[in-house]
Amino acid sequence: MAHKYKLPEEMELLKEKVRSTLLPVIPAHSGTSAEKNFLFNAKRTNAGRQLPPYYLCYFLLVDLLKFKNLGQFEKVSWSVPIDYNGTAYLVEHRKFGLGVFAQDPETQESEAGEIVKRIKKAINIAKPFFEWKASEAAKQSHLNVVNHSNRLFDRYCYFSEQYKVLSKEAEDRKDERIREQHGSGYSVSFPAYEIRRNAEWMALSAVDAFFSWTEHIFIHMAILSGKVTTGEDVANLADNEWPVKFKCAIDIETEGTRSYYDQLVTVKRQLRNYMTHGAFGKNGEAFSFHSGAGAVPLLLPHQRGSGRFSFYGDLGFNEKEVVDLIESFISHLWSDEREPFKIYIESSLPLILPMASDGQYISAISSVEDMESLVEHLSWQFDQAANMDW
Repeated sequence: MAHKYKLPEEMELLKEKVRSTLLPVIPAHSGTSAEKNFLFNAKRTNAGRQLPPYYLCYFLLVDLLKFKNLGQFEKVSWSVPIDYNGTAYLVEHRKFGLGVFAQDPETQESEAGEIVKRIKKAINIAKPFFEWKASEAAKQSHLNVVNHSNRLFDRYCYFSEQYKVLSKEAEDRKDERIREQHGSGYSVSFPAYEIRRNAEWMALSAVDAFFSWTEHIFIHMAILSGKVTTGEDVANLADNEWPVKFKCAIDIETEGTRSYYDQLVTVKRQLRNYMTHGAFGKNGEAFSFHSGAGAVPLLLPHQRGSGRFSFYGDLGFNEKEVVDLIESFISHLWSDEREPFKIYIESSLPLILPMASDGQYISAISSVEDMESLVEHLSWQFDQAANMDW
């Protein structure tokens, strides 16, 4: 059974195991054979394309085993010279990807393949270190939080637009009847019925997409306002319910906000009832109660603290009203003092937690001009980093 390392107490023990697995790959040293100008003339090997992700290789070689990193230079993010059986190679992260680089790839391809195998095995052994490093990083603010808001919003817009198109078509064709002859008989169909059903499905998908988008951006808004500053804060908020995220992102006491909050919480519950709890019926009906009045819908409210069954409730789902409510809320969301939030979130830039903890974001959200300036500066920095223009 594999030994379970307790870190950081058993860090040295883990290092020794990883080093022995990596052998004969060791840090390059004064006795390593290398051609003149090797650092500038080394060429990419095909085998090096099979290396694990660049960050795992960096954590393994530089952070854990303390191999020397030559640092950044034009089109190179980091460069680690290694010795394999006395010959120099480079493990480098260049603009076009991570690789193993050699003086003569054609004659050294086999050795490069062995280096890749050793690194892969060592990374597998070093997994406890990566897990420990990740858990430690989550406690700090030295993290970026990905920003997928535009993609999520585009998904909402697509379903919402499809709902409107289908709703209009259903209305335009509401009086249409299609009669088909079948031998001596015939059938009559009503196209608007099927179109209206499809519109309803699109509306439900739009509402679901809206809540997915807001779950995402509410966390970002909380970061921008300085309420969330560490990885653990982000994880804890992500685990919370939608209403908690809403309140963390937006002050519900601002003008008009509480009404939106109350209505959207109700919609959220309706959507959960209809889509998550089996979709027994559009209004939550699961049974028909036998009574002197005939069949009476028996509802399953799925509400905490409520009775299990009910004959009534706020479970109706009017697609047009809900879509209109959502559109109105989105306009409200990005109005007035929240406009700077929109500028940053729609930039697709990640949320940089150190900028939340040191107050840079709080300063930038004070005005549209300040936020536009910050977004322009960060976009330039990310472009430079992507191009490795150091």
